[in-house]
Amino acid sequence: MSVAGEPKQSEVDVLIIGAGPAGVMCANALAMANVNVRIIDQRPIKVAAGQADGIQPRTIEVLQSYGLAERLLREGNQMHMAAFYNPSPSGGIERTNRAPDVTAPTARWPFEVTLHQGAIESIFLDSMKAHGVVVERPIVPTSIELSQSEAELRDPSAHPVKVTLKYLDPPEGQSDSEIVNAKFVLGADGAHSWVRKALGISMDGEQTDYIWGVIDIDPDSDFPDVRCKAAVHSHNGSCMIIPREGDLIRLYIQLADRDVLDPVTGRVDKSRVTPEKLLAVAKESFKPFKMDKKGGFDWWTLYIIGQRVAAKFSVHERVFIAGDACHTHSPKAGQGMNASMNDTHNLAWKLAHVLRGWADLSLLKTYEFERRKYAQDLIDFDKKFSKLFSGKPRTEENQDGVTHEEFLEAFQTFGAFTSGIGVHYLPSAITHTQHQACASKLIIGERLVPHVFVRAADARPYDIQDVLPSDTRFKILVFAGTLTDAAQAARVRALAEEMDAPGSFYHRFGHGDPAKVFDVLSIGAAKKEDVNYTDLPPFLRQHWSKVLLDDTDLYARVGGGGYEKYGIDHQQGAIVVVRPDGYVGTVAPFDQLQDIDAYFSSFMVAQ
Repeated sequence: MSVAGEPKQSEVDVLIIGAGPAGVMCANALAMANVNVRIIDQRPIKVAAGQADGIQPRTIEVLQSYGLAERLLREGNQMHMAAFYNPSPSGGIERTNRAPDVTAPTARWPFEVTLHQGAIESIFLDSMKAHGVVVERPIVPTSIELSQSEAELRDPSAHPVKVTLKYLDPPEGQSDSEIVNAKFVLGADGAHSWVRKALGISMDGEQTDYIWGVIDIDPDSDFPDVRCKAAVHSHNGSCMIIPREGDLIRLYIQLADRDVLDPVTGRVDKSRVTPEKLLAVAKESFKPFKMDKKGGFDWWTLYIIGQRVAAKFSVHERVFIAGDACHTHSPKAGQGMNASMNDTHNLAWKLAHVLRGWADLSLLKTYEFERRKYAQDLIDFDKKFSKLFSGKPRTEENQDGVTHEEFLEAFQTFGAFTSGIGVHYLPSAITHTQHQACASKLIIGERLVPHVFVRAADARPYDIQDVLPSDTRFKILVFAGTLTDAAQAARVRALAEEMDAPGSFYHRFGHGDPAKVFDVLSIGAAKKEDVNYTDLPPFLRQHWSKVLLDDTDLYARVGGGGYEKYGIDHQQGAIVVVRPDGYVGTVAPFDQLQDIDAYFSSFMVAQ
């Protein structure tokens, strides 16, 4: 028991610094995995309005995998259509096109959801609370020390990170400081990250000349696309509308003048502009349409676009940074919060596996390998997009300007990227591509493409993503082929025996209870009327719910064609390994099970 005034000492498996989108995504995932986790934040209360607001299609799928998408879809606004406006020959602006907001054919939810950051964070905070974790606030870290001992850094049960915390509002009679000894620390503390600076990690990239204002208003307007994403290029500058929950809209307004910069620091100085000034610029850009507001400003801010990526995302695989702490870019492509949440969705299961002794510490190297490349790609995309968005429109006088066609093409080309659907992780310990041909359209390193199959036991249709929750387990999908064919049925039985043999990956890495590490599902290619789920060998139907069929539902409304969609042969079948984060890790034919063993041997710890 420490006396008042003396810092108390504590131990924790994972300490998360910062309760923004990256932090709460990680805390919730770890809480659901029963990891001993704490999360602190310097703000006395959570975000009430404003900040980031767009959730991309892939992020909706990720939220669904944690059981959180339903509330997001209920509370948020759906953005399906985009409209494009350019200078009109008669002055003012005119609409030149309308197009789908999302160009990602395989998106399960082919739209963006917009909702203010506070409401999105609340979805995670409520889920965390149900699992016994709450954000501790207001608390700031004041020092961080990482052990220099090689042995300690390599020992997964050691606590090599020492963080001193300062309570900004300590309870009466309690010390205002605490020393936390952690196995792992995550800095999810934003663009001005204390953790990143304390570790001496540099941010590489540059600040652009693009200065933007943001206002959230309830509009009083006759603009016909006020409820669509609208990209407006006018001679007065560029604007963008993002429709929001209820009647709110967000306006992004490009500012041409350098008046908003502090001449000494070169930083944006909010005192040099007001939301009224921003609205006045927008009014000018929207002519001949009216753009005004009912009531006040819900939220507003100013920013200068910086496009930077941290030199590294981890130190000795013990302290990690995620989200804005390791990459910053412009908000107009709606990436920041999505990239942040997907960073920690990638990291959380890896931490859980290492902490449980299931995987080697080296697994954590794949976090930086996968997410830093993504952040770099994001910056490259953002540079092109920001330039097109902030550039002047092409006119007779300005031949170097941006044409409408260029902008629209970029908008659609980058669709797979902005939606998050096209994220592709390169080969590594957890991404083996050698047998891609046996599931030719299920790209190894990309997320498992959604598709509706029917459950063999009761013919209930299910999207395959819904039977693969983010529960830290690897999903072993056995595409069993045509079950009614006697020769194929014999191959399936032989495979089941081989997978269930004592020396197979299932038992070697199963730590006494393989069903906690691996979830085995079977997907047959027969008709629901022709098969019983009990036709499969017991290993491939460990629960009645684990057998699916590639067939339509009873009314032929959904389902069917899954083998073709995934590029899997009906006669041959395939084994598909899906990582705990929903990405395809590897595939193999039935007669190459040793390659699945080799895959798991490269990063998992045998019992």
